[in-house]
Amino acid sequence: MRYLAHLTAALIVLASAAHALADDPVYAPGARIGLVPLVGLSPSKTFPGFETADHHVRVVVAELPAAAFKDVETAAKADVASSQGIKPQGIETASGQGYFITETAKNGNDNVRRYSMVVSGGTFTGYVATQIPENAEKIYSDQAVRKMFATVVLRKEVPVEEQLGLLPFKMNELSSFKTVRTLVPGAAILLSDAATDADIDSKAFMLINLVGSAPERPDDRGRFARDIAATIPNLRDGHITMSEPIRINGSPGFETRIDATNTKSNKPVTVVQWLVFNSGTTAMRLIGSTPRDEWPTAFTRFRAVRDGIRPR
Repeated sequence: MRYLAHLTAALIVLASAAHALADDPVYAPGARIGLVPLVGLSPSKTFPGFETADHHVRVVVAELPAAAFKDVETAAKADVASSQGIKPQGIETASGQGYFITETAKNGNDNVRRYSMVVSGGTFTGYVATQIPENAEKIYSDQAVRKMFATVVLRKEVPVEEQLGLLPFKMNELSSFKTVRTLVPGAAILLSDAATDADIDSKAFMLINLVGSAPERPDDRGRFARDIAATIPNLRDGHITMSEPIRINGSPGFETRIDATNTKSNKPVTVVQWLVFNSGTTAMRLIGSTPRDEWPTAFTRFRAVRDGIRPR
């Protein structure tokens, strides 16, 4: 239940559109979660989900850990409701058994109805939520929202071209990585040799994303590179073997290499971090990690991906 409470409370959804449903399910851009949206709702360009043209009505989708579904399922099968008097109810969806909650809450001074649903995707939990103001409940009734939730469908993977098309930069080289996965639509992407999430840390992988608060002065970039390298997760006993400025595709950059032990695989790894500084305070960050005995081959692949990135 903690997953539902946390994400539902973060939604700010205002009012109004018709509640009739279109015919075909639509996937939120870059997400593995789709549904038949209420008429007037279109895929959002600013968050994973759907919204009206005036941004007053939103349906948010998210991918949660697989354990989230089991937590909610356990709560649904328990004999007692939560301390807030909320008990998940079962619902049959296009992707199988789901569970949803409905509650009345306050959004400032306004009364609202909140709806949240989870459905199992096997390796992840699909989550959908919306919030309806009191003055729109006749249009967005409990029945209409439940009907929309019942159309939720999950897909195993997002097409690679769809994922790459959302990024603010072009990727012309994927270096034969087996898996391409969006972590944050339009902002972060993972390339991996692993077939499953459990194997990611024991295989070569790359993480590419944008970071803010990058220094504009060249003299500050070395310190920034070392500081941000210290935040790379799942490493222990790490030590920097090199950290120096370089040019990357004609732009100022910084390369940092680290030898460490991966805390999940418990194997020695070598990690490279590249920062590509743009104008202003935004930089592109590329992290490549590989088992140390595979470093020569993996580094060539990492560099090919890096050199194949171009601005849109």
